[in-house]
Amino acid sequence: MNLIIVSIAEGLLWAVMAIGIFLSFRILQIADLTIEGAFPLGAAVSAAMIASGFNPLLATLMGFVAGMLAGLVTGLLINKLNIPTLLAGILTMTGLYSINLRIMGQANISLLNQDRFTQILDKVFNLPSQTNLILLASLILTVIVAGLHLFFKTDLGQALIATGDNERMAASMGVKIQQMKILALMLSNGFVALSGSLIAQNNGYADISMGIGTIVIGLASLMLAEVIYANVSLGVRLTSLAVGSIIYRLLISLALSLGLQPNDLKLVSAILLALVIALPHFFKHYQSNLKAMKEGDND
Repeated sequence: MNLIIVSIAEGLLWAVMAIGIFLSFRILQIADLTIEGAFPLGAAVSAAMIASGFNPLLATLMGFVAGMLAGLVTGLLINKLNIPTLLAGILTMTGLYSINLRIMGQANISLLNQDRFTQILDKVFNLPSQTNLILLASLILTVIVAGLHLFFKTDLGQALIATGDNERMAASMGVKIQQMKILALMLSNGFVALSGSLIAQNNGYADISMGIGTIVIGLASLMLAEVIYANVSLGVRLTSLAVGSIIYRLLISLALSLGLQPNDLKLVSAILLALVIALPHFFKHYQSNLKAMKEGDND
């Protein structure tokens, strides 16, 4: 039971990153590798500020802002210097490694003896820490999902969606394509960095290498959600990312309980993502064969 509770709590924190990946991968329809640098950036900024005595809430918000700045850099590389999207993400991600080291001043920062935002409800409710974390993460996700749902109903939000769907048509309608791409990348990496900040505070440390493989984790959560919730509204899709993230954490926890080593988790994540991506294809193939068999029996 405790394993399930911990997986739910961690899954909700990772869902914030899945939302960020959804904005770039599904709305903007680009693979942005800045994510692997923005995740530890959010952790580095918040951890360094908390260790220096700043308010944990302010430190968490600054982690989000730092992620948005990383997305801004990638957007400028793409739109102003005409660097290909994939390469622009790699360049920003590579540069962020050194920036993160500069911010932390070392490879990792411990937060075990510091006040952390993820523990804020521990002082309010007399409940187990994981239960308080679930409440806090649920509140954060509710605010984010509700905010994005309202945003995408505005003219600006619709322009961003149109940019991802069809750039030429959006441009013909007067949408400023470059600005929309930069905005989407800023929001995407902002949420990814926010997730990194929250996870670092929950774990009790920030590490320079904690961003490695995060894009695979986020994509696995995204794909799991899309397999379970197909053909649903945008609001439901955003909410379903929490379900996908929780299922992913449950699968990882199950793998660990079966005896796999923590060093194997990146391999497990890659295999899981490959299976999730292939699952819809196999399902459609199975349905086609089943339909053909029924038609053959009718003949």
